[in-house]
Parts: sequence; C-alpha cells; structure tokens
Amino acid sequence: MVKLTTPVIPEKTSFSLRLEDKVVVLGSCLCDHLGAQLRDAGFDVMVNPFGTLYNPKSIENAVNRLESGRPFGKEDCVEMGAGAGLVCSFEHYTKFARPSADEFLAGANDALQHARHFWKEASRVIVVLSTAMVWEHGGRVVANCLKRPAAEFTRRMLNPSEVAGSLEALTAAHPEKQFLTMVCPIRQMSDPRENTLSKATLQLGIAAAGAPYFPAWEIVHDELRDYRFYAEDLLHPSAVALQILWERLLGAVGDSAQFGQIEANEKESKAARHRNILCQKN
Repeated sequence: MVKLTTPVIPEKTSFSLRLEDKVVVLGSCLCDHLGAQLRDAGFDVMVNPFGTLYNPKSIENAVNRLESGRPFGKEDCVEMGAGAGLVCSFEHYTKFARPSADEFLAGANDALQHARHFWKEASRVIVVLSTAMVWEHGGRVVANCLKRPAAEFTRRMLNPSEVAGSLEALTAAHPEKQFLTMVCPIRQMSDPRENTLSKATLQLGIAAAGAPYFPAWEIVHDELRDYRFYAEDLLHPSAVALQILWERLLGAVGDSAQFGQIEANEKESKAARHRNILCQKN
C-alpha cells in the first residue's frame, strides 16, 4: 500500500480533558488558536493572562504571580522603547501597555485578579513552549523586551536542566492540576541553527522532567511536512494543520463519551459566528 504521509500517533498520557474541566493555556502564539478551539468545543478556558509567553522561565514566573496574587507596583513599570510613549512591564506582552504607569497598573492588576480566580479553580494546564532562548534584564528573565535597546539585556539559551527545572517546579507546586506540554511547531528562521538547538533543548528538558507530552512539533514537521500545510509565510501552520492538531489532541486526551456534545458545541459556535457576520453586514 502506498503511503502519502508518515503518521505520528500521540501516546496516551496521564493528562485527560473533559468539558467539566477549567483549562489554562500558557505559552506561544499557538495558544490563541488552541484556546479558540477549546472555547468553540465548549470548554471553560483562559489563555495567557499576561499575553504571549515564549520561554519556560517566563511561564514559570507567570504562574508564580498567579499563585501569589502579588500586585504589580511602580517598580514593575517600564517605559517602552522606540518612542512608543507607553508603559508596560517585563512580565507582560505589549498589548497591556498604556500611556501612563497608573493606567497600566490599573489594567494589569485588574486582569491579575480575574486571572488568579480562574487559575485557582482550574484543573488542567496546557503549556506550549516556543524557545529556550531568553533575554535577561538585571539577572531576571523577561517575557518581553518592550522594544528597549538590546544593549540593556543579556541573551542566552537555557540548558535542558533549567527547562526541566521550570516544568518540575510547576507540577510539584500544583499537584491538584494536570499539566500537558508541547513544543510549538512554529520555527524561528532568523537563525535556523539556533532554532534547531533551541527546540532540541526544550525537548530534552521536557523529557528530563517526565512531563506528559503532546507531539504537536512532530505532527507538523514529520507528518504534515508539505508546504500546503503552512500559511503564506511558510512558518506558521495553516488552518488545515491547526484543525488536524486539534483533532489529534482531542483524540489523545479527550473523553470519547463527550465527542458528540463537543461536535454539537463546535457547530453552534460556527453558526453563531456566521450569524454575527450577517448582522454586521445588515
């Protein structure tokens, strides 16, 4: 029999997912797509409450902030570079930036309180790691450089032990939650060699931590290794590839008894979007 692909079959893990679960998704921009698919399917989900996070240390820092609830203060405020005229923090994505420190702190702390409440109730956490490369400012890993001069930062690659340490810290501190990890399949092509080393470091760290793993990277790059499964930039997965990842994930960790309800929820979500589009046109 002729084969047109080399299928990647996800292994069963201790991670499971039911519609009753509250789900937190943390990590790369892939989280936005995954979060939207979870919502359409009927799950109660929170995605990146501080914005997109790329490296495991920043994800660990974000969870620590959610757990402690320590409010952001003046000491966290940073003026963005490149003449942006905005204030943000090194723990946030730039969508949180505001014209003044007071405005930033009001929005950031309001979002923190809402996110912390959800975090406390969540039973499932999906972590999507994108890179082992980090930028440090004053010895602390930042989530975003905020367009400030590169000379202010030290750039380095985490080692596998550091990646494993961040993941182990998350799981050990929250035994009441189930964690699932994956490596974001989006390549960083500004330096292909560095991208390979970075993704390999993440894989080694995940393996060392013994964390439950979903093979998003392998499905895209081993099974769907054809540019018809990529967006126009030839780096991001296409809509078809994202749908395949979602179906594989659901098949690997979902409750088959709920698949009928999930499908019905997805159809209703699609119909609701269609109705909204029609209303906007009229």
